[in-house]
Amino acid sequence: MPDTPLLNIRNLTVAFGKTEAVRGISLQIVRGEMLALVGESGSGKSVSALSLLRLLPEYARIGGKAWLEESVAKTTDHRPQTTDLLHLPESGLQAIRGKRIGIIFQEPMTSLNPLHTIEKQLAEIITLHQPLLPPAKVRERICELLEMVELGMLTARLSAYPHELSGGQRQRVMIAMALANTPDLLIADEPTTALDVTVQATILNLIRELQKKLGMAVLLITHDLTIVQRLADSIAVMQHGEIVEYGSVKQVIAAPQHPYTRELLASVPSGDPAPLPGGAEEVLRAEKLKVYFPIRRGMLGRVKDYVKAVDGVDVRLRTGETLGVVGESGSGKTTLGLALLRLTASEGGIFLDGEPVHTLSTGQLRPKRRAMQFVFQDPFSSLNPRMSVGQIIGEGLRAHGLGADKAERQLMIGQALADVGLAPEMMDRYPHEFSGGQRQRIGIARALVLSPRLIVLDEPTSALDVSTQSAILKMLKNLQQERGLGFVFISHDLRVIKAISHSVLVMQNGKVVESGTRAEVFGAPKEEYTRRLITAAFEVR
Repeated sequence: MPDTPLLNIRNLTVAFGKTEAVRGISLQIVRGEMLALVGESGSGKSVSALSLLRLLPEYARIGGKAWLEESVAKTTDHRPQTTDLLHLPESGLQAIRGKRIGIIFQEPMTSLNPLHTIEKQLAEIITLHQPLLPPAKVRERICELLEMVELGMLTARLSAYPHELSGGQRQRVMIAMALANTPDLLIADEPTTALDVTVQATILNLIRELQKKLGMAVLLITHDLTIVQRLADSIAVMQHGEIVEYGSVKQVIAAPQHPYTRELLASVPSGDPAPLPGGAEEVLRAEKLKVYFPIRRGMLGRVKDYVKAVDGVDVRLRTGETLGVVGESGSGKTTLGLALLRLTASEGGIFLDGEPVHTLSTGQLRPKRRAMQFVFQDPFSSLNPRMSVGQIIGEGLRAHGLGADKAERQLMIGQALADVGLAPEMMDRYPHEFSGGQRQRIGIARALVLSPRLIVLDEPTSALDVSTQSAILKMLKNLQQERGLGFVFISHDLRVIKAISHSVLVMQNGKVVESGTRAEVFGAPKEEYTRRLITAAFEVR
């Protein structure tokens, strides 16, 4: 290991007004090393990384030192020369951003310009640092980068726009942009949070392979300890803006010293669902359920074909049971959940407590909706920002005529909040005043207040930190036991599915490719697709 690290951070501080986001952290990254910066949302991970390139708002106050080793310039005593990133003039930083240090942002759809083609965006980062490179050479480099990130098929579609690519393809384009000028250091800020488990594994393996090939150092920002164990060499655990534990991955994972590190490790989804009650009755059944979306072409808009989002799926759910529905994006998971609650048009039989609901008119179905509730993936966009929490939760009570008067409805709202671990006094606050985990609890309280028989939960923990995720799963298990609820739990995270589900449906291209009990699907998967999903979710190097 070199005496002088590639990046040496000493006593880094970042403050926004009176709020200290980063409190005197010190880190080192050597060439060829991957350092994982781990912690929950708000711990200061991304702020620390962005401060190195001074990409924070102007009102942010940054202190400390961050020395970047110069790869060429040497002093007369042969010791490497360094540059303090935090005190460079803007012109000096511009020469480093995208050249010496590349960055992969968390959400590629918001990081890529929707008005510019893939070719234009890649060309921009290349010509910014290599202005004399001829256009033909620029295009050649773009094709080389796309091949490097395994997007060779896009070399014939350089005029494509970001919205025309899948999430995994957009993330690969971001990686190509970050590597365009062969940086010494790559900052990867939660690069796979919103991706499917198989795409996530592919992207992470790609970053690791490119790191080895190019000899880069990588600063990986994540809250997923499974990723850290699979890829990283060293780990720094952040809490409340401070580094609370720092060392090699093997050392920290095997013998964590700080209580917060132990809490993070204990929060990885694990354990078993509660046993099903004896003689559990059927609460939901679907037979040969189909959801086809027409593809129209021509001036008259004639139907030429159909997208078979859900294609002949059977579902059976008992009281107190959780059915896990897994699969990659586009497999039909969410469409199935919406169809089961008749929130989208479908064909086939749907039975709630043995009674057919697929034949009911909108008016006849309305009273049944109290028993069938939905919890959305993004609680912030599904909660009305103009309504207080009490108004949001109480909306269903008013729609179904529950509660004798306003006072009784207030008591019911307060109890629903208490059931999900929130104080009843919070009902007068608004969604923006809550954290992501708290907003998800509010979404669950909105469903629970109607005393449903069935709840469909669509990726309810996908955007949450591991400890928050663990708390939500524990809460759901407790509520299910207390009330005998039936859950249809949709997720692409097989670790979550394994921890909470009694039975599992594996979907691909609108069809169920495998189904069975939790033990059958995870213990002895029959299909190659299922084995691939499980390997991607649980494999640790």
